Amino acid sequence: MPCLENSVTVISRSRVFPDQKSTLVDLKLSVSDLPMLSCHYIQKGCLFTRPHLPPHALLAHLKHSLSLTLSHFPPLAGRLSTSSSGHVFLTCNDAGADFVFAEAKSVCVSDVLAGIDVPDVVKEFFAYDRAVSYDGHNRPILAVQVTELIDGVFIGCSVNHAVTDGTSLWNFINTFAEVSRGAENVTRQPDFTRESVLISPAVLKVPQGGPKVTFDETAPLRERIFSFSKESIQELKAVVNKKKWLTLDNGEVDGVELLGKQSNDKLNGKENGKLTEMLESLFGRNDAVSKTVAAVEISSFQSLCALLWRAITRARKLPGSKTTTFRMAVNCRHRLSPKLNPEYFGNAIQSVPTFATAGEVLSRDLKWCADQLNQSVAAHQDGRIRSVVADWEANPRCFPLGNPDGASVTMGSSPRFPMYDNDFGWGRPVAVRSGRSNKFDGKISAFPGREGNGTVDLEVVLSPETMTGIESDAEFMRYVTIN
Repeated sequence: MPCLENSVTVISRSRVFPDQKSTLVDLKLSVSDLPMLSCHYIQKGCLFTRPHLPPHALLAHLKHSLSLTLSHFPPLAGRLSTSSSGHVFLTCNDAGADFVFAEAKSVCVSDVLAGIDVPDVVKEFFAYDRAVSYDGHNRPILAVQVTELIDGVFIGCSVNHAVTDGTSLWNFINTFAEVSRGAENVTRQPDFTRESVLISPAVLKVPQGGPKVTFDETAPLRERIFSFSKESIQELKAVVNKKKWLTLDNGEVDGVELLGKQSNDKLNGKENGKLTEMLESLFGRNDAVSKTVAAVEISSFQSLCALLWRAITRARKLPGSKTTTFRMAVNCRHRLSPKLNPEYFGNAIQSVPTFATAGEVLSRDLKWCADQLNQSVAAHQDGRIRSVVADWEANPRCFPLGNPDGASVTMGSSPRFPMYDNDFGWGRPVAVRSGRSNKFDGKISAFPGREGNGTVDLEVVLSPETMTGIESDAEFMRYVTIN
């Protein structure tokens, strides 16, 4: 592969404003938004083969499409502001988003996809490198960079993490693509209401000069995409799900998958009652146990996370007594009661940790590890979410992103995000990639595979030594698809 370092040249910068003036009031940052003020801007983008339009026409078209899209997403054309009382708001003042055009005249689409590790040139496809979200007081909330390659184009979005989570970000990108290809009506309108338990009177005390990221941005890292086919994931899931039992607590089993006829249905309310009646008819009522026992299935994604947890723990060569942590970002929109709108715009995520010693992770099997993750996620319902909110209100703080003890794994993004549903008018993306932001040893991001149908790509960021370790891990590599 040719040397691609410093291959991107910025040609122009401009400001794009919404097609229509905003009528939104200032939006108060929530308990899920505020901790992200110390995180980098999110950087996600799509790689495409060359469009049919020449560069000047393509840029004009995308600028116009972005202007129309910002009218549906006024916060992305706004700025952060802090009131005299210390509360942080998103002011929808139509100040505009940045639009950057760049050229990578020595880079082909195949260069981005080739090799084992993600090439460093990908980091140059995004604006606002290492910008911290608190900077949204003085810079745009959104920057779109269009980078022209020899035979393709990359559209990279850098978005303030105190304003959006992954759900909101991909809703925006999907809408941007929808508008670009000429749709008269957008499929999903964002919901800007601020009426849930996430909106708090608590004040986050910001240090002089603003918050900083909580991890070493200069630590040596390797970044690689590991792909998993539908067949290998099915095999892994079958290994994990030989048999698993869950004691129902007050009839609630939301967030787990049931075997047989009930598989993939989310059960609550009356459905829980029906499930309990069905199980009692099968197994009888057991007065010694508070609730019935139901057979449940560990999800494909939790099975995959368990596989990764074991491989990384093994590669790190940790003492058996060392506590390891596997964190998963959980969408709270459907878990709160009452539920938030699925298109709620903002951060509606919480970090759900699962703890186990290195000895437990490695001496137990995949089923055990997956079960620990399953239980943590299944338990993260309305009561637990409110408990996390109350804990933050008692001690408002920024999110300590990173791996300070060398024994943590943090899983972000989701294979359920519609990352490949982004046809801007000349076809679906060839690949999805992210920039340098918020990356540290143990940061994993989950993407759907391009072919869909249950395939998954994991963007794995590790220290060089740990990456070498998992690349030679027989259990892990058995399920990896080698392209």
